[in-house]
Amino acid sequence: MATTRRPGAYHCGIDAAMDVISGKWKVLILWALAEQAWRFGELRRMLPGVTEKVLASHLRELEADGIVHREEYDEVPPRVEYSLTPRGATLNAALEPLGAWGREHVIGSVSEHSGPMP
Repeated sequence: MATTRRPGAYHCGIDAAMDVISGKWKVLILWALAEQAWRFGELRRMLPGVTEKVLASHLRELEADGIVHREEYDEVPPRVEYSLTPRGATLNAALEPLGAWGREHVIGSVSEHSGPMP
């Protein structure tokens, strides 16, 4: 599945990647789906503060970009699960160094200082 092209030209690969993960909750959705598939309600509980509308919108966008797979099961009651595609797994792997940087330079710095960072 090809990534959905958004209006405007990308200037570099980082610009294109940031377009795919833009939005407050997308990176956290990727983090939640890294270990296993989740149902919509489970994802919502894992991400306190996200609204149903925003979560549904972000999941649709990630699905359109080939990052998230939506599986519908023919059961009563209906069941839908979301999981990472292979493309989504590679995106998560690409984000790991960024997370390590944040833990070392932001979270670690906050815990080392008693006051706000200069």
